[in-house]
Amino acid sequence: MKLLSLLLAFVALSTATRAQDTSLHDWLIEGEGWKVAAEGYTFCDGLCVDKPGNLYFTDVKAGKGIYKIDVATGKTSLFIDNLPGISGLQLGPDGKFYACHNKEQRIIRFGNDGQPEVLLTGVKCNDLVVTAKGFIYFTETPTKSVHVITPDKQHRVADTGNVGKPNGISVSPDQRTLAVSDMGGKNVWAWSIEADGSLTGGAPFMTMQTPLLTDQSGGKPGERPANLPLYKPESGGDGMTSEANGRWFVTTTLGVQVFDQAGRLSGIIDKPAPDAKVVSVEFAGTDHDTLFIAAGDKIMSRKMKVKGFFGTTF
Repeated sequence: MKLLSLLLAFVALSTATRAQDTSLHDWLIEGEGWKVAAEGYTFCDGLCVDKPGNLYFTDVKAGKGIYKIDVATGKTSLFIDNLPGISGLQLGPDGKFYACHNKEQRIIRFGNDGQPEVLLTGVKCNDLVVTAKGFIYFTETPTKSVHVITPDKQHRVADTGNVGKPNGISVSPDQRTLAVSDMGGKNVWAWSIEADGSLTGGAPFMTMQTPLLTDQSGGKPGERPANLPLYKPESGGDGMTSEANGRWFVTTTLGVQVFDQAGRLSGIIDKPAPDAKVVSVEFAGTDHDTLFIAAGDKIMSRKMKVKGFFGTTF
């Protein structure tokens, strides 16, 4: 069966069942909360992980380059200097970093020496993911587009016009499904990844919860009962990742929303503080079972029962 048909069935199910809280115990540890892993920055973003479990991140607004939280010591250092303005970051199967150099409107890759190789220019890139086969997918929010760069450096637009404000992007552990969050809407879209890197069967796969409006009356008296909830149409869906069993973790205005393999909402991990803006998420640590988030001027972490898969296979 084509992925599109499966996705439509999953969407119908997730719409009927707004939250599947019965699985919360499968990934949250009782008594574990958010802890500060790094602080003193301006706007953290671009979380990624390597095989030993070290976490890398950027400070988009005021940082100098790529920062590293050492898995052994917990200490943070400036790992790569003179590359400011990176909004998306991931290690590829070749051991190199791939980045959305948003400030320069280009896609680059580089090794530990920090010398960038330019792969593409003239794009207002937001976030990216690299598959085990070396396909680079990235979002371009202003043009409502998802792009792909093939291992032989060929570039094409893989999807356009479907996602209102494409932002976060991730791939399933089996490398067969690509998912993109809509910052301006309520859905996370998903596509089947074909052998040549093209995307097929795109459809809204997950439905994110959105905040309640302060005024629940709907504005004008008599138009709707005052006791009915009125939700904002925008979820603030941002960075995302997936864990080893296929669950999806998506940062939103309400917190980190977790979806199961069928696209059903399992629950929401609260933000470290009500006013925190959470924009990126990744698993890291020695066993890849610590969830890290970029929350404004801080990197926060908490131990989980589940493990991420990024950085574990290459």
